[in-house]
Amino acid sequence: MSTKKGSPESGGSRKRKNSEVEEKTGDEAESQNVQGEGFEGTIPGSEEMELNISLILEKIENFTQRVSELLESGKTMFKELMNDFEEKLVIIHKERVEKWQEEIKELRALDASNEEANAVLHNARYVLQLTSNN
Repeated sequence: MSTKKGSPESGGSRKRKNSEVEEKTGDEAESQNVQGEGFEGTIPGSEEMELNISLILEKIENFTQRVSELLESGKTMFKELMNDFEEKLVIIHKERVEKWQEEIKELRALDASNEEANAVLHNARYVLQLTSNN
């Protein structure tokens, strides 16, 4: 049973071997990434070292939790500030508009008063002209 380079039997085993090698290489790279990123390798160490590592991981977890709480607290604070700002801005706008509407009323009242005075003066001139001409 000689196997030649081009025989189908030989090619099939090569493909299986290549894919097995690729899988192993991929698994090894993934294992290294997990060890590098998570700091939790499968390399055995002393109990003291494992204790130190678990303490650091606990610190990371506590810090992450604290950061998460601060973010939530900050979001809540900014929402409250935004609501207060919006309310105060609406109140300021309402007060300003009311003030300007009051000014408009005063101007209209003044204009009406001036028109009345103008009409009275116009009538007085007419009466004076009539008496002067007679």
